[in-house]
Amino acid sequence: MKTNKYPNQTKFNIVLESITKNNVVQVAREYGVTHGMVSSWKKQILENGHQIFENSVGKEVSNLNNKIKDLERMLGKKEVELNLLKNFSDFYQSKNMT
Repeated sequence: MKTNKYPNQTKFNIVLESITKNNVVQVAREYGVTHGMVSSWKKQILENGHQIFENSVGKEVSNLNNKIKDLERMLGKKEVELNLLKNFSDFYQSKNMT
């Protein structure tokens, strides 16, 4: 069975038209898609449509906080590595001096 990939804008337009006309089956027929597909797209928009209005600043802050956590973790690893190298160097120098 051949599967069609529809651009997001096309899906949105089809769903919007089905809501406006209040007839999923008719709109699905007009566009040559199944009414189940249109219903699925409509459900996705109704469930996730609120994300369009989410504050982009909040997303950016969340992303930056995650980046800070990653950098702090990397810094901690580097400090451990540095201490190990320093201890090894001190140990090696004390062995050579005797």
